[in-house]
Amino acid sequence: MNTRAWIVFLDESGVSLLPQIRRTYAPRGRTPLLRHRLNWKRASMAGALGYHSTDRELGARLCFHLKPGSYDTTALIEVLEQMKAFYCGEQVVLVWDGLSAHWSRAMRAWVAEQDWLTLERLPAYAPERNPVELLWSSLKKRELANLAGDHLADVADAAEQGIHRINHNPQLPWSFLAHTGLTIHPAPPPNLRKDQ
Repeated sequence: MNTRAWIVFLDESGVSLLPQIRRTYAPRGRTPLLRHRLNWKRASMAGALGYHSTDRELGARLCFHLKPGSYDTTALIEVLEQMKAFYCGEQVVLVWDGLSAHWSRAMRAWVAEQDWLTLERLPAYAPERNPVELLWSSLKKRELANLAGDHLADVADAAEQGIHRINHNPQLPWSFLAHTGLTIHPAPPPNLRKDQ
């Protein structure tokens, strides 16, 4: 593995017009009601959370992609091309799960032509090792919680607001990385270390 590279975790998740039901507060005797159209339209999100392996001062970086429908190999290659531009062509070690589109023949052929990208696979059944899972949890508990949008654009806007919230708090992406329990070099900022 290249020791002077961006270590990037990537994951996908889905959202739909069906609201993410979460507990909420309401005045006693006034149970909140969610009114929505029973609509199964879906969008998919891809998030890439990374840090530089030798320079903590560069900070944790979050890259986000949203599209109607679901991701396949072709759409994921487009995401990776955008990620290359996001990281300015610097070396990237990409860590992701065993989704078939991640390891398809077409994906492996495309990656073989990329001199900036190295792939690593997360262990099976280990979502707790992927910090992007915490990103999805944060979005779905805040911006997407109980959202009964009429259009996918409403859901997309809420997801993007959540990404802006997370990006504007420099400690939050680091906390997602630190929470995985993985050894991160260089170490996250001191206020996020578990050894204190």
